[in-house]
Amino acid sequence: MSCSVRAKTRLGMESNLSVHEVLNTFDTLSEILLLLPPEETYKLILVSKRWLQIISSPFFRHAYLARWKPNFHLIGFFISNTSYVGKKHVERVRRPRSESSMPLLSTSSLGDEVETSGALKKLGYYIDSSNGVLLCGRHPKAYYLWDPVTRKQHKIPRHRVHFEEVCMSLITEDCPVEGFSYKVVRGECVSYAAQSSKVRVEIYSSKTTTWSYSELACNEAVSLTPWTAGRVIKGVVYWYATGGKVAIYDTEDEEKRIDVIKLPKTFNYDEQVLGESSDGCLQYGWSNKSVMEIWELEKVGEVLEWSIQFKVNFKAMWRLNPVESARFSTRTKETQLLAFFNQNSDSVFIRCDSHICVFDVKTQRVEEVQYQGRGSSFVWDYCKVLPYFQLSWPCCSSSLLEEGNI
Repeated sequence: MSCSVRAKTRLGMESNLSVHEVLNTFDTLSEILLLLPPEETYKLILVSKRWLQIISSPFFRHAYLARWKPNFHLIGFFISNTSYVGKKHVERVRRPRSESSMPLLSTSSLGDEVETSGALKKLGYYIDSSNGVLLCGRHPKAYYLWDPVTRKQHKIPRHRVHFEEVCMSLITEDCPVEGFSYKVVRGECVSYAAQSSKVRVEIYSSKTTTWSYSELACNEAVSLTPWTAGRVIKGVVYWYATGGKVAIYDTEDEEKRIDVIKLPKTFNYDEQVLGESSDGCLQYGWSNKSVMEIWELEKVGEVLEWSIQFKVNFKAMWRLNPVESARFSTRTKETQLLAFFNQNSDSVFIRCDSHICVFDVKTQRVEEVQYQGRGSSFVWDYCKVLPYFQLSWPCCSSSLLEEGNI
């Protein structure tokens, strides 16, 4: 073999070796994988144990979600009937034995498994969810966190302060260093006549494993609305308040304040929902028999202001969807806004009788959502229908939920 041939062979071996080293370096390979879309990156966990280790690491997951827009998968719709929870015993409605305490209208295979497993019967009533983890329980006796994927639950230690009526929210965090953690936030709800400029709250933190009590100051009298579906966006809790307002509480604010802002439009018996937009802002939607409006809370300078995103006339909407309109008998049945998608401003859920549909804002098209549980005994008009999402990929591992399986 000539010298030139041996030199080329040696250079080729060195070149191949450098490529191999690059593909086994955590930082370099992570940077390469971060450039790939989720549908491609997910498949690469099968390449080797090394690649699986990198893609499954909290550091990579955190960086990936910062670069790529999260993709959520609809598991189903939980039915929440607040007539059965809270309130004084003499005012509380007794739930019929034939009715499940936490009905789930499943839209996925995971939802089917959860519904048929019987696990929901042991967890009480639905309260809230965050990143796929459920907060449920029987007020005021016990609250649980449950992960439907791992089937693991965690009983939250009993709170120290009793609130007759509450609104509650769940905050979950996935830190690349500390891993999975969560907070359960309880806010006391008092009658409109007893409202004051202070709101009592209690927070349980998985980091401290204790409840902490605070009195939040407000620049005006405020009364939270009990057992209504609030919203959590980046650690900030949004709860409905009486008088057509929404209360805003930043759980990381050391000043212990709660602010309120007037909702853009509120009428008795209208449907109202809160959500998170694609750019991380609070969304507010309402509907009556004829129209639906979606608003977004934007920060203009140092002031929060509502900005209308779109308004839809239901009759005009159904004229653009004649097939669905005829099938759902929309002339004789009322249409209403049901819920927002998770971190999505392009579509909303609407309902016509027992039909749940997706309305696409851009195309104005309506598509029915197929779900299990049409024979359920609940009354739609007295229940809140809440979509339940799981982060498709990459999802966090709720390792704290390890007390037991259901």
